[in-house]
Amino acid sequence: MLYTDQAHILVVDDDDRIRDLLRRYLSGQGYLVSTAENAEKARDILRVSTYDLIVLDVMMPGETGFELCSYITQAMDVPVILLTAKGEVADRVEGLTRGADDYLPKPFEPKELVLRVEAILRRTKPQQTRAQDIQRIGDWVFDAIANTLAAEDETIRLTEGEVALLSALMQKRGSPIPRDVLAKAVGLEGADRAIDVQMSRLRRKMGDDPKAPRWIQTLRGRGYLLREEGA
Repeated sequence: MLYTDQAHILVVDDDDRIRDLLRRYLSGQGYLVSTAENAEKARDILRVSTYDLIVLDVMMPGETGFELCSYITQAMDVPVILLTAKGEVADRVEGLTRGADDYLPKPFEPKELVLRVEAILRRTKPQQTRAQDIQRIGDWVFDAIANTLAAEDETIRLTEGEVALLSALMQKRGSPIPRDVLAKAVGLEGADRAIDVQMSRLRRKMGDDPKAPRWIQTLRGRGYLLREEGA
């Protein structure tokens, strides 16, 4: 395990076998693990405990994982990895739209989940940040390691996809980037329109009006462009 520090993970899945497997495997990797068998139980737990990351099954009876994901990302600052038997692009887009940080279709190897957990926690847990990973966009300070946009009196957490998207725009600042290139950068290759969903969420977080964008411009037929500082 690359990052332990007793990170606390909540696993939410209605399948007893998978829930127990993940509890034992993640615990064996040094994590503190709690479990819930449905969204209702998860909500009860989240009212009294805090977590560093939530692993959430999508296909649950009653309230779905998508619905619970929306609640979590709106009500608290904790990353979410969605698990589902569905691997279609539409479901991946749905998860990203609701604020999930990552998406893992079943069946999967527990080791793959651990690698994704480690990657997210490296970004979201406090740590020393390299200077080159901190860049300014107007009044915002973009921290690609901590997954945040910070202004004078506000800090906003970004999903993994939003970090990848903004990092790609930063690398080519002042130049348009086609949708298909951005889709590949965020792991949605072949789903160019999904970038529009991601971009809409990112703009809302930045307070960037899509009708009169200050920073992220849409160039018809050419993709998106992050404006140069002072442009």
